[in-house]
Amino acid sequence: MGEMIKFTRPDGKEASGYYAKPGAGDNAPSIVVIQEWWGVNDQIKGVADRVAGLGYRALVPDLYKGKVTLDMAEADHMMKTLDFGDATTQDIRGAAQYLKQAGKKVGVVGFCVGGALTVLAAVYVREADAAVCWYGVPPEAAADVRTIAIPFQGHFARQDQFFTPSQVEAFEARLKEGKVKYELYWYDGNHAFGNEKGPYYNAEAAKLAWQRSADFFGKHLK
Repeated sequence: MGEMIKFTRPDGKEASGYYAKPGAGDNAPSIVVIQEWWGVNDQIKGVADRVAGLGYRALVPDLYKGKVTLDMAEADHMMKTLDFGDATTQDIRGAAQYLKQAGKKVGVVGFCVGGALTVLAAVYVREADAAVCWYGVPPEAAADVRTIAIPFQGHFARQDQFFTPSQVEAFEARLKEGKVKYELYWYDGNHAFGNEKGPYYNAEAAKLAWQRSADFFGKHLK
């Protein structure tokens, strides 16, 4: 099981996050895990523990500064009031810098709003070596995704109402335009099909997406 730790952002401010360590200890490659819109709850801590089980140091930066919710309207509000630029270039980048001190490669994985932030991290966080996004893309104006220079993998749902297939198709077209090294997978399911505590959990799709994510990180980080 992991623990809450403190780390320093590039601007010198202190941030905190949930840190889970693999059997290999502090010398393993690492993955920054980015929360869904609910905050750093038990479910996303469980994802970090799972990542540690795959042999990586995992750190979930607390983007909501301690706030967690079960309420959809409140989650929507917290997501909409989040400064995405600050979250990406300070909290997420700070987490990547903290992990990178060990001298090993660092990946990024995120879900829902964390998936959109993973895309932004792939553009703006120079410390990242590979990125895996689960069902989330940022607004087109937030980043020029054609500039992504690291291996990128995406997992998307055909019945997604939050990040629609047409949004994802436009996103993929820009990846192609930039000749980004990417792979993108579609699943017959709903948004958040990988959240085992959510209403749209799809065990079959989640298992396959996890297998692909693990293989991808194994190839690019180890």
